[in-house]
Amino acid sequence: MEANSFPQEPRKQAVLYKEWLRAKNPEAVIARFERGHFNHNEECWQYYIAALAQTGNAEAILPRIMQKLERDGGAKWMADQGKGVLPKEVLQQLVASRAGGQASMDGATILAGSGKKSNPIYVVVEEGRKFMFWRAIRWVGVTLTYAFCILTILSLALENSGLLKTATQQTEYEPVTQQAVKFDDVQGVDEAKQELEEIVQFLKNPQKFTELGGKLPKGVLLTGPPGTGKTMLARAVAGEANVPFFFMSGSEFDEMYVGVGARRVRELFAAARIKAPSIVFIDEIDAIGSKRNPKDQSYMKQTLNQLLVDLDGFSQTEGVIFIAATNFPELLDKALVRPGRFDRHVNVPLPDVRGRIEILKHHMKNIQFASDVDVSVIARGTPGFSGADLANLVNQAAIQASREGCRQVNLKHMEFSKDKIIMGAERRSAVITEESKRVTAYHEGGHALVAFYTPGAMPLHKATIMPRGSALGMTIQLPEMDKDSFTKREFIAQIDVCMGGRVAEEMIFGSDNVTSGAHSDIVKATDVARRMVRHYGMSEKVGPVNHDDEDMQLLSAQTKQLIESEIKALVQGSEHRAKEILATHREELDRLANALIEYETLSYQEIIDVLAGKPISR
Repeated sequence: MEANSFPQEPRKQAVLYKEWLRAKNPEAVIARFERGHFNHNEECWQYYIAALAQTGNAEAILPRIMQKLERDGGAKWMADQGKGVLPKEVLQQLVASRAGGQASMDGATILAGSGKKSNPIYVVVEEGRKFMFWRAIRWVGVTLTYAFCILTILSLALENSGLLKTATQQTEYEPVTQQAVKFDDVQGVDEAKQELEEIVQFLKNPQKFTELGGKLPKGVLLTGPPGTGKTMLARAVAGEANVPFFFMSGSEFDEMYVGVGARRVRELFAAARIKAPSIVFIDEIDAIGSKRNPKDQSYMKQTLNQLLVDLDGFSQTEGVIFIAATNFPELLDKALVRPGRFDRHVNVPLPDVRGRIEILKHHMKNIQFASDVDVSVIARGTPGFSGADLANLVNQAAIQASREGCRQVNLKHMEFSKDKIIMGAERRSAVITEESKRVTAYHEGGHALVAFYTPGAMPLHKATIMPRGSALGMTIQLPEMDKDSFTKREFIAQIDVCMGGRVAEEMIFGSDNVTSGAHSDIVKATDVARRMVRHYGMSEKVGPVNHDDEDMQLLSAQTKQLIESEIKALVQGSEHRAKEILATHREELDRLANALIEYETLSYQEIIDVLAGKPISR
């Protein structure tokens, strides 16, 4: 028999099944089909189901059909017939009805005849309300996500193309309309003003500079500490030349979206060209002009590259001057500060004594001051103050005078304002015990006495035991003039004064009662000694050799030990000298400490009177 000879041929098996069904032998079809040794196709399935139907037992038929559907892929055959994988109940009804009423019909007719127009199969799918609710929520979430992404992409495309411009963007690059600033409004930076006066003359009369073939710089970079007047100088240039002034901050170009910062640079330069002659000023340019790094994001590189391209596109005869300001010139990219882009660098340093006098006088014009206010004394007592700090000092003094109900601002108000800025606000509510107050008085008295009797020390200005900020007391020294460098004697004098407070505590209260108040003094003394040995070459044993922190790791153990011993020797030598001074002037130390306990704050003249044994008149 061919069916037995070719068990892998489903077609030959189907022919055998058909012959057996005609011979009314369904049991043979069922047994052969369920044995699983012969391949079968869809036609074999039809004959198998017809054989099951001919047996006439619906309850026995159903489990066997379901088992074969799940095991042998009969579900695929059912789906190909257009009826899908029927639920168990529907299949049970179908087989039962066909098997009961038409048991003699062959298998193809039983199942293939179902699902037609004349004999439809009704499938009811019931879903739980909870499942339908979550499916609706998921559909809404997916829809909103796609809509958001599409709208974001469209808005970015429109913004970068320039087609989408809001009212804010249309007026973003208009010149600043504020009260004009003149060079007379900027004091204490005479050298910087002289550098910028050429820019003013060029904007007023460009032919004067170009008739001989000369070219003015494209860009001017203003550098210096915060509060020295860089922005005021840029405004003064525009005010003196009476030209439009475009102001932008570097952070305004810093966008995380690629291309937005570069577009803003292009629009700013285009607006400046339209208004030429004009000035473009970008403050804090290090926000976009810092050194490039391969790890930087692409939007950062694009903004800087666009800035470089636009600076190259500027012509020296266009009448547009580009001014930028930064507190960190060392961070700028070399391509940005090269000649042809920023041809001129103008340093705007902290004002010296004469500059501080001019700044104070400028800010005191509109304030009623008493005749006893000596501006030079205030200027000498504010080393390191910027123009913004001095403006704040005058304003604080005026506020304090108003609080006290005075009609004029006197020297006392100025001193109060200066001490508040330097040392912090007074903590009069702080609870200080008498013992702690006495220790602080001797500590500050030791500083003052050593400073008074040490050659090379800065002149005394004030001593106080009034708590300010985190300090319980303070001794203030002021230089006669601003100093940029110090001698070895002056450095040693600084260490001597630092050690005076701790030595006084040890001398009066014993070594076991020395307090932690000398912490900041020891830190400062050690720092000065370290710089003298490692950087300034002021140690004979170490020699004039610089040793940075990185170099210290490469030094031998002997060299490290030598450096440390020299630093320690400087500090201990200052401690020994401070002990000699305080032991020699022990009575003066007691008088000075008692005066501080009684009056809390002593000026320089009052300290002199106490040391001379004179009474203090207040």
